[in-house]
Amino acid sequence: MKEIAASEIRRIDINCKGIGLIPLQLMENAGASVARAVRTRFDHGAITVLAGTGNNGGDGFVAARHLLDYNPLILLFGRARDIATDEARQNWQVLQHLGADIHEIRDSSELRGLDADADIIIDAMLGTGVRGSIREPVSSAIRLVNASSAFVVSVDVPSGFSPDHPEQSVHADLTITFHRMKQGLSGHPEITGEIEVASIGIPALVERFVGTGDLPPARSATSHKGDNGRVLVIGGGAFTGAPALTALAALRTGTDWVTVAAPRSVAEAIAGFSPNLIVHPLSGRYLMGDDLDTINALIRRHNSVVIGMGLGRESETMETVSEVILSNPGAQFVIDADALCALRMPVQQTAIPIITPHAGEFQKLGGKVPSDIDERSELVLDFSARNHVVTLLKGNIDIISDGEQIRINRTGNAGMTVGGTGDVLAGVVGALFARNDALAAASAGAFITGTAGDLAFLKSGYGLLATDVIECIPEAMRRR
Repeated sequence: MKEIAASEIRRIDINCKGIGLIPLQLMENAGASVARAVRTRFDHGAITVLAGTGNNGGDGFVAARHLLDYNPLILLFGRARDIATDEARQNWQVLQHLGADIHEIRDSSELRGLDADADIIIDAMLGTGVRGSIREPVSSAIRLVNASSAFVVSVDVPSGFSPDHPEQSVHADLTITFHRMKQGLSGHPEITGEIEVASIGIPALVERFVGTGDLPPARSATSHKGDNGRVLVIGGGAFTGAPALTALAALRTGTDWVTVAAPRSVAEAIAGFSPNLIVHPLSGRYLMGDDLDTINALIRRHNSVVIGMGLGRESETMETVSEVILSNPGAQFVIDADALCALRMPVQQTAIPIITPHAGEFQKLGGKVPSDIDERSELVLDFSARNHVVTLLKGNIDIISDGEQIRINRTGNAGMTVGGTGDVLAGVVGALFARNDALAAASAGAFITGTAGDLAFLKSGYGLLATDVIECIPEAMRRR
């Protein structure tokens, strides 16, 4: 079974809520699976449950409730008022109402006797995603657990475990991990002991869904200008509005700096769309070979490049687009619209680019798009793997793939067939690509743009405009 990273399981957990799989239900299933594992091995024994204030502790509370006939001792590392989630707090309160033997541990001195009293220790102190050194009193508890002769059952992962620093963790006899094998566990049997992967009711298909779990993290309060991305938009010539829409969408997505490189013939018109746009005029009335040095210099000053919107298909323009891409193998490109016609497959870039075709454009690149969603997904998966790209196939249902994983986005509506929404999507993806990996940027970009389109539809119906979608991007990104 393929291992899953902590960030991916967090994404899936959040997206479960979006389809109606509530966290309380998943916590119940997780804790019950731990209790079943204990009952299978022991029909009696003194149990101590070590629980943190997060959801891992909540799983431990559920396990303790299912094992109340063993009269478990439950130790909470921290104060009950600091329990982090409603679900964990609710399960703590259930234990209180049932008169369970529960105690708050605020200091390591309160842990005396832990190693002597327990036959079975359920370790639910820390879950996935541990960073940095383990603080007291948990660090002392880990040492006591590892010195104990008790049978240790770790919940999801041994507390303190991280793939990079496994030595600071609980050494378990049994690890009950949920849904999928967590990254790094299988390589450390001396820490995990026996591993059981327990289903907690998350269908495999949910891993493909894009939702609020794909939204990027909030920016740091201490960040400075440029820390949140610099995006270069290369477009215009045949059209003026397309690159302006892309640039404005990137700004609304939260990037700090957007430059539009456009032919001189349209540069002034593009700048007139908004005072927020920085426009760098190129040499002629369309993109040409003489612009290559200027564009390459601009690319070096930006984190991501969005290319193609409104360029037209002059033969010299297509040749120049190809040269721009080939000349910058390490640049992070979002390739859209007319630039797709200049793309040489398979792509030889060291930085995998994102392409954003609609069905007609994809057909020219990779074959007819089937109507069946599963067949379409497999086609995009295979195409992306063969051509070394991340593909965002636009449609009423967007399909995204990096050649290894498939993501499906169902946000958006029929009103978004209006011209310009594809340019908006490219700008959103470009802004996200400036500070995230390609699959994450494409997935979140599709979700944000579709959600913004849905919000715009509530206001304007089928009269919505691409500019309406742009104005709704900030609200779409707040929907967590």
